[in-house]
Amino acid sequence: MKIIMLGAPGAGKGTQAKKIAAKYGIPHISTGDIFRANIKNGTELGKKAKTFMDQGLLVPDELTCDLVVDRIQQPDAANGYVLDGFPRTIPQAECLTAALAKLGSKMDYAINVDVPDENIVTRMGGRRACLKCGATYHIVYAAPKAEGICDTCGEALVLREDDKPETVQKRLNVYHDQTQPLIDYYTKEGILKSVDGTKALEEVFQDIVAILGE
Repeated sequence: MKIIMLGAPGAGKGTQAKKIAAKYGIPHISTGDIFRANIKNGTELGKKAKTFMDQGLLVPDELTCDLVVDRIQQPDAANGYVLDGFPRTIPQAECLTAALAKLGSKMDYAINVDVPDENIVTRMGGRRACLKCGATYHIVYAAPKAEGICDTCGEALVLREDDKPETVQKRLNVYHDQTQPLIDYYTKEGILKSVDGTKALEEVFQDIVAILGE
């Protein structure tokens, strides 16, 4: 089962992607994780990606397409995978469709987690991250035991640059401009399914399972 998760930054698609991956025993492939690992390790790709991410801009297509296509050919993805954060643009979608066609494969579902912008600005402004161990929290939905301190390693938590309200709004503007057209693209491909992302996390997941099947 090959699934693409769509939705604005902060819509909760990453959380749902992890739950889908766990339920169906397929890898959760997040370009965000790949970029963050590269940034942490100080690679050339990471340095380039960071200059865009810090400004709330999307990382360019050429930095991502080959990386993802290589990843989905790894043995653990033989029975399917969940793509989270890719494709983000029509050129990326076309690149993925063409690459899969060469492999004699295609996507099965594109699931859009639909959440209004104002909900997302509030939601992401409450995120906190530990830069040391990578743990993430939310001051309302998943608060640390001690305010501002990581439960796992005791380091101070920070509001990441890309979670600040002004950066979030910028990212949403970029999303609507570049990524929203993917909804039309995958509707035409006949594989788009939408779920209401304002519901409780578990309800959203059950709506997705209803689409994918047990």
